[in-house]
Amino acid sequence: MDAQLWLRSLFNNFKIKFMRILIVEDEKEILDFLKKSLKNECYVVDTASDGEQGSYLARTNDYDLIILDNVMPKKTGLEVCRDVRKDNNFVPILVLSVKSETTTKVDLLNAGADDYLTKPFSIDELFARIKALLRRPKGIENERLQVDDLVLDSSKHIVKRGDEDVYLTRKEFTLLKYLMRHKGTVLSRSMIMEHVWDMTVDPFSNTIESHIVSLRKKVDLTGHKKLIHTVSGRGYKLDTKN
Repeated sequence: MDAQLWLRSLFNNFKIKFMRILIVEDEKEILDFLKKSLKNECYVVDTASDGEQGSYLARTNDYDLIILDNVMPKKTGLEVCRDVRKDNNFVPILVLSVKSETTTKVDLLNAGADDYLTKPFSIDELFARIKALLRRPKGIENERLQVDDLVLDSSKHIVKRGDEDVYLTRKEFTLLKYLMRHKGTVLSRSMIMEHVWDMTVDPFSNTIESHIVSLRKKVDLTGHKKLIHTVSGRGYKLDTKN
């Protein structure tokens, strides 16, 4: 059995939750080192090499933690922090920077950073800070989405269709939230793959189709308006109209 199959088996048997981390760092050597180190600790890792890409990924994916360089091209760490917090996203953010001035730290913390580590740093200290941040209770995400009589409440992690509770897996919940956030918009398979799944997932697998089928069974209940639609050759959308 290869390593990937072994990890999947371990996950299914023991329900291990792999933490997903985004690294935003423009220095390739540091980025590669952090990515390798975190993967060795069984974290799932996405990366961005500039602030603009990092801001986009941070705001369109669900992460357990963001490791963010401060001085970067296109957008600074400070600007990325502000972008993320504007979306009421309370993901923990750990900033790395060569700047150690108190004013820089204060500005970043006021912008929404949770912790600050000055370069160069010890990898042991980095891991200790990561674990400390992941142990903290997450902030309350007060997003409540509604389409027709379908309601998704992020703060309570519940979904209702009319008066009926809808029980979803974590991935189904994330997929439904993405569809509801973009009500009426046709979302291509690649868009869904990029925003809902880890970027290393096999793009040729049928995981999206399987999750859409499962969501339809749970959401498009008998006696209620059909909301999840397939747009032939283009993708999927959630809407009150076909």
